Amino acid sequence: MKFQPDTLDGVNVITRLEPGRLWVASTPFTHSVLVPWVGAVLDWAALSFDDLAPVHFENIAALKPEVVIFGSGPRIRFASPGLMRSLIDQRIGVETMDTGAACRTYNVLVSEGRSVVAALLL
Repeated sequence: MKFQPDTLDGVNVITRLEPGRLWVASTPFTHSVLVPWVGAVLDWAALSFDDLAPVHFENIAALKPEVVIFGSGPRIRFASPGLMRSLIDQRIGVETMDTGAACRTYNVLVSEGRSVVAALLL
């Protein structure tokens, strides 16, 4: 599915998602990523939902977003609160959805000027 967002200078925008691949601007990624509202897109060592550990969410908390959009893969799966403790302790909101919905929601939030991170499992 291809996304057609408005141009947002200096902000990361997810422009396309296919099975096993997504694009941030014109750069393709074939692995799980953290997409902060600004700055570099980061590799996310979480290879699959079943591989998630607290350290994966600690990496997100270090980015200091106000909200995290967690894309759990092709279907929605909720991570346990114990995994997300670092986000909960810092009062960082987390919304969970399938990765396609997460990409769309992330783009809406960055277009509103929100400090958001998309944590996306491919």
